[in-house]
Amino acid sequence: MLKVAVPNKGMLSQPAWRLLSESGYRLRSNDRQLVVDDVDNDIQLFYLRPNDIAVYVGLGTIDLGITGRDLLLNSGTGAVEVAQLGFGASTFRFAAPEASSINTLQDVDGKRIGTTFDRLLEDYLTSKGLKAELIHLDGAVESSVQLGVADLIADVVSTGTTLRNAGLRVFGDPILKSEGILIRSPRLDPDDERLAVMSRRLEGVLTARRYVLMDYDIPVERVAMAVGITPGYESPTVSSLHDKQWAAVRAMVPRDQVNNLMDRLYEIGARAILVTALQASRM
Repeated sequence: MLKVAVPNKGMLSQPAWRLLSESGYRLRSNDRQLVVDDVDNDIQLFYLRPNDIAVYVGLGTIDLGITGRDLLLNSGTGAVEVAQLGFGASTFRFAAPEASSINTLQDVDGKRIGTTFDRLLEDYLTSKGLKAELIHLDGAVESSVQLGVADLIADVVSTGTTLRNAGLRVFGDPILKSEGILIRSPRLDPDDERLAVMSRRLEGVLTARRYVLMDYDIPVERVAMAVGITPGYESPTVSSLHDKQWAAVRAMVPRDQVNNLMDRLYEIGARAILVTALQASRM
């Protein structure tokens, strides 16, 4: 069986579970269940701590895993990113007290930095020619400055609310942009058909979430203009109608652009515009 690790808790867990469920995989029935044998799909799901997933995958004891890019890079293992999963977007950034004189990346040199991501941060500072004392913390990193342990912090930022409540402000460019990703063990052949099947299923769900089918009729002389408006995920389908002055167009278009695209199509004479939700592919 293909061994796949998923987060047992944290911000990535629920989106990961939903993605797998919509892709046709069996999930655990209660929170105490640590391993699920999905015989129909020939996989085992292992519910692990988010911080440990990249380690297990990198060592090859687990074939695939769903984790964050930040956690993968901080693990220092040989696990390989396979695909972006469209959830859990965040940035890894520096934050300093509001009244602090620390405002630029160069100001970080020689300072004490509280962080959970030691390896990731050390690699970043080294690449910039900077040195700092890294204070490892497993949680509540934002409290380290107030308690006098650190001069500033480097942490994952989603909304920034927690930092603001702690009297901190972000500065400088993001150290890393992270999100939920699928990772592969270096021991798993990248051409393994089981990996290909799972990748297709996940991508089918992600595509269905991002796109819809748009069907409309358009005067033949305006087909090129219409196709320019709705080029689609792939090339749109253009079909002849009984009335030779009209053509039918079908295209996959981004869900969040539907209203704007419909307005533009109506302006050039389109009619009978129909929008339909996509069904995820389970190949």
